[in-house]
Amino acid sequence: MVSLEQQIQPPGPEKEKEKKEKIPSSLDGDRGNVALLLLLYLLQGIPLGLIATVPLILQNKGVLYTDQAMFSLVGWPFSIKLLWAPILDAIYVKSFGRRKTWLVPIQFLIGVFMLIMSFQVDYWIDDPQGPHILPLTVMFFALNFLAATQDIAVDGWALTMLKRENVGHASTCNSMGQTTGYLLGYVVFMALESADFCNTYLRSVPQPVGVVTLGSFLLYCGPVFLVTTTLVGLLKTETEPHYEDRDQTCHSVLDTYKQLVLIARLPAVRTMAIVLLTCNIGFSANDAVTWLKLVTAGVPREQFAVVTMCMLPLKITLPVLLAKYVVGEAPMDVFNKVYPCRLAFNLVTAGFVWVTPHLMVKQHFPTYYYGLLVLIYGVYQVWLFSMFVTQMAFYARVSDPAFGGTYMTLLNTLTNLGGSWPRTLVLLFVDGLTFKYCSNDTKNVCSDPDLVKVCEDGYGLCHSYVDGYYVLVGFCTVFGLLWMSWGRPTIQDLQNRDLADWKVNA
Repeated sequence: MVSLEQQIQPPGPEKEKEKKEKIPSSLDGDRGNVALLLLLYLLQGIPLGLIATVPLILQNKGVLYTDQAMFSLVGWPFSIKLLWAPILDAIYVKSFGRRKTWLVPIQFLIGVFMLIMSFQVDYWIDDPQGPHILPLTVMFFALNFLAATQDIAVDGWALTMLKRENVGHASTCNSMGQTTGYLLGYVVFMALESADFCNTYLRSVPQPVGVVTLGSFLLYCGPVFLVTTTLVGLLKTETEPHYEDRDQTCHSVLDTYKQLVLIARLPAVRTMAIVLLTCNIGFSANDAVTWLKLVTAGVPREQFAVVTMCMLPLKITLPVLLAKYVVGEAPMDVFNKVYPCRLAFNLVTAGFVWVTPHLMVKQHFPTYYYGLLVLIYGVYQVWLFSMFVTQMAFYARVSDPAFGGTYMTLLNTLTNLGGSWPRTLVLLFVDGLTFKYCSNDTKNVCSDPDLVKVCEDGYGLCHSYVDGYYVLVGFCTVFGLLWMSWGRPTIQDLQNRDLADWKVNA
């Protein structure tokens, strides 16, 4: 199951610095800046939402899971942006502005990329010979790389654009703007691309296609980026802040990389890195494949957009409900308690996937099915988000303030990587662990699209007698149970360590 948290980044510890001095907050003089930040984060969320729709579209085209594994690499830039983030801090044109030096050309490139892709992306997806996975992966990877780089620039500019007493609003702008943009790229696009939705709500005469395609949507979005970026470049000036302290002083690229090495050498951080890079293996089959299996089973893509919308109230209220549990000396207690619940939920979602085809009636699912879908995904989101929030609270507690945002950014990077690599690996194995046969030719194993077409041309159907999804769910669940025997006491030990163990100069 894909979640918003896999793309939207949490605010770093720099926000904690605002607590040091209790200056009354007032948006007087900053309302325009807040509006600009909301707009910039909204633009950033649009390509993220569009990228999230592509695997669902490809699944309807019957692509292999190995193709999905290749496309999953598109999500990696947000997981590894720490590798080039220091460059943006150190290299810039002072007369133009530290952040505008990167923001303006990057957003121009996003707009240009969207325009270029708009002329080819529909062909790459709808080619009768099959989708062109390689160009789709390359172009969307480049688009996501640009979005991740824009995120770095906007995050940095937010800290200097707002008055000191208002910097805390930067995280709100981030979450609200990026979430809104994501919903535009994901929910709005999925609805307008759906023929069923458009015929039901927007048209008087039914048509076989939606109002937009991915190409036309990109064609509309490209000029929006170009015009907005031009206006920002011409009308918004950037000034250096007058309240820089030692933590806010920009280091050289080499200094920042040296900081990362010093942090990574700490025994506590090395152990934490192993925890973060392995803890999600137990959930990876569920995270990576479940939505795709539901699409294969016949669930309309646009219904996932509806489910995502239903989760918004939950995502708003859950952090508030968890606050009293994560504030204190032992926030990871929640992580340890939730881990087995989320692991057990692997079996619930696998069972739901198995029963889905049996609940279809005349090519449609009954209303109660979608109620079950919302309920199951909602419970899953509770487990997922609870672990996410407790991790962020723990990072804020142990991060060495002497290293500013570098420390927490490193831990966030490890967290994102720990979610990315298992999902890609799982997708690679699904096809290899799936065994099929053609109903009218047992020698046809339906192992690739050509053999599937041969079977269907002979009026046969491909049936799975071993489904790699269920094999991997079982394997990951067993791995998760074994991991708990090591991971939970290890996390408890890390949590009980003195804060001095997490400091570079300890």
